[in-house]
Amino acid sequence: MITLDEARARDAADPLRHHRDGFALPAGTIYLDGNSLGALPRAAVAVMHDAVTRQWGERLIRSWNEADWIGAPQRIGDKIARVVGAKDGEVIVADSTSINIFKLLTALTAQRPEATHILSESGNFPTDVHIAAGAARAAGIDLRLVTRADIAGAIADDTAALLLTHVHYKSGARYDMAALTTAARATSVPVIWDLSHSAGAVPLDLAAAGAEYAVGCGYKYLNGGPGAPAFVYVARERQAALRPALQGWMGDARPFAFEDAYEPAPGMGRMLIGTAPVLSLLALECGVDAMLAADRDALWAKSQELFDMLTGLMAERCPDFTLVTPTDAERRGSHASFAHADAWPINRALIDAQVIGDFRAPDVLRLGLTPLYTSFEDVWRAVDVLADIMANETWRKPEYAVRSAVT
Repeated sequence: MITLDEARARDAADPLRHHRDGFALPAGTIYLDGNSLGALPRAAVAVMHDAVTRQWGERLIRSWNEADWIGAPQRIGDKIARVVGAKDGEVIVADSTSINIFKLLTALTAQRPEATHILSESGNFPTDVHIAAGAARAAGIDLRLVTRADIAGAIADDTAALLLTHVHYKSGARYDMAALTTAARATSVPVIWDLSHSAGAVPLDLAAAGAEYAVGCGYKYLNGGPGAPAFVYVARERQAALRPALQGWMGDARPFAFEDAYEPAPGMGRMLIGTAPVLSLLALECGVDAMLAADRDALWAKSQELFDMLTGLMAERCPDFTLVTPTDAERRGSHASFAHADAWPINRALIDAQVIGDFRAPDVLRLGLTPLYTSFEDVWRAVDVLADIMANETWRKPEYAVRSAVT
């Protein structure tokens, strides 16, 4: 069994250990939920203060030009492109993941009028399925959901688009992006990849994988803050043909000409709709900058080491939990999920003990491993606390059975 001293020794040898100082982590709290909401980058505090007091408070509307508020979606998009393996001009920050999925689905279904359905995975993240159902209804076609094992075989000539989450939100299982993109291309079916639990968590090279469309979340591993804007990726050669159903003035080629007729902006600009949420964008940029400051290979290597340490300790000290995340590093993301019939009250007891993970219905305790700021000592202590909760049955307190609005 790994000891606390051994965990501390790993931290001392960790080439990424100094990045932890860049985040405002509360003393005494072990945060293992960065896969749901990333921690606050310290740099964001000063940036937001300046944005509110000087850029907005003093310079007012002049900051659209002076501080390049107007260029933030493209500027930050180009930075995210470096995280996901895309080129400049292929990623833009806009709206939410859900809205970006809708924009892509409506644009792609319009290009395939002979199609009869949109294809996705049953058990996919709910917003992806809900949005896909709405887009299908708007196009007068069906939404077809199949199991993960049946996805490749279900791709057909009459499939309008395939919508997949690269790393599953609950199990952490990861698709082979290149293989499925190639399989879909054999029937000319476009694939939209949801990178919400991938960007900043696992190695991504969209260009090498042949991916042409993707969306992703800004507030998980990219540490952009609660409700941070999302991003959307379209390979350069596919941009000119894309006409989203949602078209707003910021996506127009000449927004300040104030014309009645809409002409889509060149490139990724057409994926914009309304005025950008500037304050949220600037906070997101701090999170992306923190990610870019770290070595990509070192991040993934540490993620694997944290995972192995966590799952090994859980097997030894908390054997009542069943690991549901694949152990093969190439088939998973950077969180570990464990099934237990009483996962909800156990998670509540953990949070009260200052170990923050989360619960996913019906029975999953999910623990995020964010290498930028998660330490090996964090993992060791988290399992130690959980083992104590199980041994003393602390989780059986009546108050822990009460469900809260957010799990």
